[in-house]
Amino acid sequence: MRRMMLVAGALACLSLTACQGQVSQAEATPPPEKKKSLARPAAMYAGQEQILSVDSGSVEVSHAGGLNLKATGKTSSAGWGDPAFLPRIYAASPPDGVYEVDVIATKPTAPGAQVETPIEVSGYWGKYTDGRVKGVKFMTKTNELTVMVPPAGAAPGG
Repeated sequence: MRRMMLVAGALACLSLTACQGQVSQAEATPPPEKKKSLARPAAMYAGQEQILSVDSGSVEVSHAGGLNLKATGKTSSAGWGDPAFLPRIYAASPPDGVYEVDVIATKPTAPGAQVETPIEVSGYWGKYTDGRVKGVKFMTKTNELTVMVPPAGAAPGG
């Protein structure tokens, strides 16, 4: 009986040792780190939220020197209105020149069917006309999309 208990104890120790080896292997390869944002979201009005996702986006330099922003995406239901871009707040310019904007809209007051609905957002961003903006990152609830500003020689939009 004593011999059986010793064998059972030895097997238990070996099993635990094998499990510990697997844990340390998993800890040895951490998931890739996402680049930390240097910005913080600006305050939204009551009822405004980020849209569900962004599918495509574009950035054009306007005649006034600002940027014309356009994005297409999806909302979680029908009835979202007043789509807009809300630039994030930075303490200092981002080192890579890519500024983040939240793609937002006003959610419907009456609950509707939860069906993904396409939405288009466009707007003018004239805060930085000195060429410091190299790209724009459109931020939504589930994804983000970075679009670079066209080179200086490219024809300006409207």
